[in-house]
Amino acid sequence: MCFHRESVNIIQRYMKKFTFIELFAGIGGFRIAFERSGAKCVFASEWDEFAASTYEANFGKRPSGDITKLDLEEIPEHDILTAGFPCQPFSIAGVTKHNALGNPHGFAHATQGTLFFEVAKIINAKRPRAFVLENVKNLMTHNGGDTFKTIMRILEHELEYNVKPYLLDSRTIVPQHRERVFLIGFRDPHTFKLPALPNLYPKFKDILEKRVESKYTLSDKLWQYLQRYAEKHRAKGNGFGFGLTDPNGIARTLSARYYKDGSEILIAQRNGKNPRRLTPRECARLMGFDDDFKIVVSDTKAYKQFGNSVVVPVVEHIAREMIKCLKEGKLSETKPFRLPVQLSLHQTASAK
Repeated sequence: MCFHRESVNIIQRYMKKFTFIELFAGIGGFRIAFERSGAKCVFASEWDEFAASTYEANFGKRPSGDITKLDLEEIPEHDILTAGFPCQPFSIAGVTKHNALGNPHGFAHATQGTLFFEVAKIINAKRPRAFVLENVKNLMTHNGGDTFKTIMRILEHELEYNVKPYLLDSRTIVPQHRERVFLIGFRDPHTFKLPALPNLYPKFKDILEKRVESKYTLSDKLWQYLQRYAEKHRAKGNGFGFGLTDPNGIARTLSARYYKDGSEILIAQRNGKNPRRLTPRECARLMGFDDDFKIVVSDTKAYKQFGNSVVVPVVEHIAREMIKCLKEGKLSETKPFRLPVQLSLHQTASAK
């Protein structure tokens, strides 16, 4: 049977197994999402030893270490680059902390603020066909918006990728209000448009375990402190305080500091018992990890790891659309040109 050359190319594209790398891999949220979408991981990097241990327990191989010490020759060629570069310097909490300590933050922060440039260096050297970068919502407004404009200028004008930023809230996929910015870029000017996240109508009660150890119940001292703290801020007209989560509703954002007191997501208990915090397994579920995901570290480390992770099914939604776009090979006729003042955020509306 004779095929037209274009038909052969289309078949080859659909049969191809796309490869990807995972920078700042954490516990492998990007890896799970992209592997579920049919791609193959060929490299991972993570500098936190405890996160690397969790990664190794689940994927059978320990990721490479400090990205700033990697030789570019160690990184294999790949189709897609993924990275959730450290968000603390760009987050509201991180800025507040560094201001209080008198430290610079953002790109001026010596140890973390420049890690985006490590990602850019790898993109420039390897020229992957596409990338997806994840960060906190506050990336958009940090330093009056200049941080975001700098990132976009480097990606679009210096690296010459076609980039679209999306603000996604995981609340339609998992029962957690979690807004994150995803920068999705293509080397060639693809006609990519990310569909809205589907609405699965998740409920907080669906991620709760039936039997929970008493150690997760707040002590009288801690519970009294949280109530006094909330009352003090209510009197000042502030919204700070603990969060008792509606079983039929959506939880607040799970943060890496959840291990401290668990105050942002608490569960009411019966028979006069104090509220309790989430278990690590419940945190895993809240981030979209399956129950067969191995938790091999202490509760404190697990809370940090899940609080720093991506929501797996949200990334899977992105991964499937990116791979679909690369397989179909639909190119736009002209490469878009954006001035910094023209940068805008594409926010996908929740499905109704």
